Amino acid sequence: MREVVVTGLGLVTPLGIGTKNNWKRLISGNVGIDKITNFDVSDLPCKIAGQIPSKENDKEAGLEFNDWINPKELRKIDRFIAYGLIASQIAVEDSGWKPDTELQKMRTGVLVGSGIGGLETIANTTEILLTKGVRRVSPFFIPSSLINLLSGQISIKFQFKGPNHSVVTACSTGTHSIGDAARIIVNGNADVMIAGGSEAACCRIGMAGFSSAKALSTNFNDNPKESSRPWDMQRDGFVMGEGSGILVLEEKSHAKKRGAKIYAQIKGYGMSGDAFHITAPEENGDGGFRAMKAAIEDSNLSTNDIDYINAHGTSTPLGDMIELKAIEKLFDKNIKNISISSTKSATGHLLGAAGAIEAIFSILAIKNNIIPPTNNLKSPEKGTENFDLVPLKAKEKQVKNILSNSFGFGGTNASLVIGEAD
Repeated sequence: MREVVVTGLGLVTPLGIGTKNNWKRLISGNVGIDKITNFDVSDLPCKIAGQIPSKENDKEAGLEFNDWINPKELRKIDRFIAYGLIASQIAVEDSGWKPDTELQKMRTGVLVGSGIGGLETIANTTEILLTKGVRRVSPFFIPSSLINLLSGQISIKFQFKGPNHSVVTACSTGTHSIGDAARIIVNGNADVMIAGGSEAACCRIGMAGFSSAKALSTNFNDNPKESSRPWDMQRDGFVMGEGSGILVLEEKSHAKKRGAKIYAQIKGYGMSGDAFHITAPEENGDGGFRAMKAAIEDSNLSTNDIDYINAHGTSTPLGDMIELKAIEKLFDKNIKNISISSTKSATGHLLGAAGAIEAIFSILAIKNNIIPPTNNLKSPEKGTENFDLVPLKAKEKQVKNILSNSFGFGGTNASLVIGEAD
């Protein structure tokens, strides 16, 4: 059976640009959430978000778009595409994969998704249409907004001519993208796949929509660094984040033949549907339970083999404890040996990009034998006593296999098991 390994990683997150910068800041307990200053939030209940730092404010890890993308081309794409192109360039360069022949290009595909896509471009173009008329609508409006155009742009940039696909499953998008891309390789339809997610929904309409749904934190507008606090008694909603996580997946013998460095192996993938509610999970966590169970069964491992769970853990009053309930049901007595943390406490919730960046953080936990912390977990919720939630400080621990969870609106659930390469 064909096996799938990870040979390249690329990150653009509120913690900064690049894998090394992100990991250093993540395990140091840094938080990339701050007050929103680039658009008017005076009438919005939530005034904070995890946005990408600018190079002007963060010389070490900040982003200057013009360093990566020609300004003329930048005007033709939404920010979610820009973030994805930058993260993919980092990941592809990290992998060292440069197909030379036409066959190699046809055996290299792209599967990158987004939960919402070009929301900001849609909102801005609507305003232009209403105030300035149809003649002022850009001819690039549609291709800059469509979610699959990110996979298309990556394919064009690198001339990857294999399977070209996109996933759109709300906050499960990044995890589904990785799992689906891995199965494309296992099924023999490609040897290399660029996989992940990207999101740029931190704009007025995005913040207004989630605020109206009562989903966002509003109690920490004056103290944004402490706003994302999974499992803490003071949590009051998730914090919007944006950016991109991209992985290069590769058939294992193909990677070994070319001498590629191998970060980890994709061992299992599970999916499920809640069939319960458009936004809320079922109280018993059955959907998440079934996705996790399916991923572990697919990996041919047991619950005893999992060392770390990167939880969905969004910092919502309802969802956090439901996920723990599902984890406890699945792992039973083995729970005492497992560390669980939510890296959304550092980045906020990147919606369709969340699962991809969290998979990368999990891979780095395997490579470095360090569990990232759950920031701001100062007063744990009642019922968390039996769990090692890695509060406030990173933890050194041998990590061979991890489980990474993503759950999305519409009751869509996805889990990955990632481990050391055999």
